[in-house]
Amino acid sequence: MRKFIAAAVAGFALLTAPAPASAWPERNVRFIVSLGPGSGVDLTARLVGEALAKKWGQSVVVENRPGGDGIVAINAFIAANDDHILLFTPTGAYASHPFQHEKIPYDLNQLAPIARVTNTIVAIGVPASLGVNSVKELVAKIKAEPGKLNFAAATATNEFLFRGYLKEMGLNMPKVPYRDTVSAINDLGENRIQAYVGAYAIMRPQVQSGRVKMLAVTNKQRAKGAPDLPTVTEAGEPKLTFDGLVGIFGPTKMPANLREKIAADVRDVVNDPEINAKLVATGQNVSPGGPAEFAAEMNAQIQEVARVGKELDIRPGQN
Repeated sequence: MRKFIAAAVAGFALLTAPAPASAWPERNVRFIVSLGPGSGVDLTARLVGEALAKKWGQSVVVENRPGGDGIVAINAFIAANDDHILLFTPTGAYASHPFQHEKIPYDLNQLAPIARVTNTIVAIGVPASLGVNSVKELVAKIKAEPGKLNFAAATATNEFLFRGYLKEMGLNMPKVPYRDTVSAINDLGENRIQAYVGAYAIMRPQVQSGRVKMLAVTNKQRAKGAPDLPTVTEAGEPKLTFDGLVGIFGPTKMPANLREKIAADVRDVVNDPEINAKLVATGQNVSPGGPAEFAAEMNAQIQEVARVGKELDIRPGQN
């Protein structure tokens, strides 16, 4: 784990490299996306890719490679080792992989951060029929009925952090595993599970139908698409804070000045009012940043997950 964190603190291979010999891109660009079609990250990649294609004069193709909580996509990206093939992904899973695997199935040093794009809005939802209206009321109910209430979460990192919070607070709330997040949300609406931690956009239809109530977002900032929903810090539970960071990685051979150029192009397109509004509608907070900003935020995620791993007494794996 020390090696894993050291790589992150070093900036994920933010190395100075020679300037590219010719203009980039010279051909089509491919985004490898770690989640399936219709996910918030997939929609974001397609919106950003379409706009970048116009700016670059080359097609941007989105290739969905879901599976393994991001591992399938990251291994496909590393194997390609092509500066026209970029990884477009949420980063939280990579922070928790050392605590899920005895041997981390990739080398973090092979990811060079290019651009922070958005922060997916992650919310804590409960059945409307549970009669709970705040995070503190949920905590009180779990305390009053130890072991009787259940939760589910997506992704693995959200589950990991919520488990850490429950242990730190001395709360007994078992986890129900799901392979399909839609089933989990349906069960939440029917009060078969009593809490769900996951993407705000996934829960929104059940909220609109009156079956689910969202208590707070785990993000540092309120959701621009739901400004009345408090953050967990505002709700009095700052230890639940975790941002759904989404960004773009390139291969380590990509020159530093090219990464900066791509980041600047991404910033331009996501700040376009029309695209910005569409991203907000998919449950994202738009937060473009360059390689250094992206690396720093992911470093902070890794440190926070490591803290929770220690709290849960889980030994990290090896690179």
